[in-house]
Amino acid sequence: MISGAGDPERSLFGMQEVNRRLVDRELKLIRLFTPSFDTFLPNPGYIKGYIPGVRENGGQYTHGVIWTAIAFATMGDTDRAWELFDLLNPIHHGSTPEEVAVYKVEPYVIAADIYTAEQHPGRGGWTWYTGSSSWLYRLLVETLLGINRVVDKLHLTPHLRKEWAEYQVDYRYYDTVYHITFKRVADGSSPRLVLDGAVLPEADTFPLVNDKKEHVVEMLLV
Repeated sequence: MISGAGDPERSLFGMQEVNRRLVDRELKLIRLFTPSFDTFLPNPGYIKGYIPGVRENGGQYTHGVIWTAIAFATMGDTDRAWELFDLLNPIHHGSTPEEVAVYKVEPYVIAADIYTAEQHPGRGGWTWYTGSSSWLYRLLVETLLGINRVVDKLHLTPHLRKEWAEYQVDYRYYDTVYHITFKRVADGSSPRLVLDGAVLPEADTFPLVNDKKEHVVEMLLV
């Protein structure tokens, strides 16, 4: 276990080690830990009930490893966070016949686990797992796209992919729709948030009003 809570340098070192030791780009997965429990004493209990490389015992336990991408995004490593999202995205495990033969489960839902066991490397496990799908949704919408509602305000903290100049989101608040565009600008201006043509005092937050109208929001980023 690598711990660096409260110490930025140790936290950075810890995440670098996570990237080096646990991210498997060949199998396109993130291990929960390595090595797997096998003949270890004392017995760790429940987790050793799985064979090495299956589920929590050294495989990708999706519910937990999603936090790796969240951590990299929070630390400002946007490129790494999006790379890990792509690894976690099941569609990238079933886009060719060869990948389908390895993955063996549905590529349109989240698998709770992916094996690293030498008998079945890259094979998906328990699918239609709502805990993992919920956290992947939160990773994409709240962390990477940066859309977070707090009561009657929308907080915007986007992490744009490097190849994106802009993206758009239609956000529904009860009977009201906000058309939000996140856009990079290169004119030397400051970041700003514009609601229906008016620059708002806060560059990352605007109030939500259910007036049953359509509103246009622009978040301009540098």
